Amino acid sequence: MWYAILSEDVRDSLDKRRAARSAHLARIRLLADAGRLLIAGPHPAVDAADPGPAGFTGSLVVADFDSLDDARTWAGEDPYVTAGVYGKVTVKPFRQVLP
Repeated sequence: MWYAILSEDVRDSLDKRRAARSAHLARIRLLADAGRLLIAGPHPAVDAADPGPAGFTGSLVVADFDSLDDARTWAGEDPYVTAGVYGKVTVKPFRQVLP
């Protein structure tokens, strides 16, 4: 089943994001390589594809897991969590309707 992982950054997270980015993306690439990733990306803090020093306010990952517990465990082990980038992470079941 698909699960939406909605993460919210702490204030002034940009430096922490930069430091943990490669490890964070490597985990997401594993999901993609396994055919388990629907979508993933950050939420810019301003209305721009490249927010520059404004940074990001959080991220969204929609991926396939065996259970809600598995999705929560995966989300809790994200390098952005351990690096202190995310202040809050919410995991919810997701049902894709379109496209």
